[in-house]
Amino acid sequence: MPISIRKDVAYLLLKKINDTGQGMHEVRFNEVDLAGRELTPAEFLGHLDYLNQQDYINAEFTGNAYANQNDVPDFINPQEFDMRIANTYGAEDGPLPHLITFKKAELTEKGQKMLEKLEENPPEALKAGSSVPIATKDMPFLEKVMVKSGLADIFDARDITVVVYRVMRDLMTTEAADRVESELHKPAEVTDNKSLQLEIAQLWHDTNPIVGFLSRVRPPWQGPGIFKIDSDRFLFRVANEGGMPANANREQVVKAVFSATKDELSSERIQEIASWLPDQVRQLWEEA
Repeated sequence: MPISIRKDVAYLLLKKINDTGQGMHEVRFNEVDLAGRELTPAEFLGHLDYLNQQDYINAEFTGNAYANQNDVPDFINPQEFDMRIANTYGAEDGPLPHLITFKKAELTEKGQKMLEKLEENPPEALKAGSSVPIATKDMPFLEKVMVKSGLADIFDARDITVVVYRVMRDLMTTEAADRVESELHKPAEVTDNKSLQLEIAQLWHDTNPIVGFLSRVRPPWQGPGIFKIDSDRFLFRVANEGGMPANANREQVVKAVFSATKDELSSERIQEIASWLPDQVRQLWEEA
């Protein structure tokens, strides 16, 4: 039977597409975007289908998501729907079960007006329902970073993780950094893509060999002077050296990397790293 279209869900989908770029651009939805909404995969795709068919958005889909009117899931036939969403949203056998990807999407003029209307008078349902924790325990490292940071691209998650680690190492002695690296020998991502076939330790060591070498021969940047890394400089470097997307929150991104990293470390290493971090960044580490 047809699904009921909810204003709170429509608002979140329109806002996500609007916030991730202008014109036709790639958009990835993950569990963070709709935490607390208690949607089934059918309801999620049904809302996207509705917005597309009613000309609130223009969208092109990839993978096993529907791509045109002839390929829209049949909500009356659950078997057909289940087959079509395999390897996309919520499928147990999917490579990224928490994601569905638009090849390209944009708001139409009609959708922009609807979003503005909803922003002026937000749906009451947005105020209800607590945030649902995301089960990231068994996710590969880079997927954890991507989900918890809100980043839309796993390559962004990789590149920004390298920079977060780089600034962390700049605060530490080589001996302390080596102790951290010794505990990070685990695949960062399970994938056939060679550019992502790295151990977490390789991300920590730095994918740039020159930078990795220099970080081993310089003293910790803890003393007075222009090279001292306080919390503001730490966050500034992460945002500017990592090519962080304009819509990303730098504190959230750093905290996501911290959280995924702490899952791989002993309590001794976690405490040791905390001792090197400046005030605000240390608080993000402890909260992660």
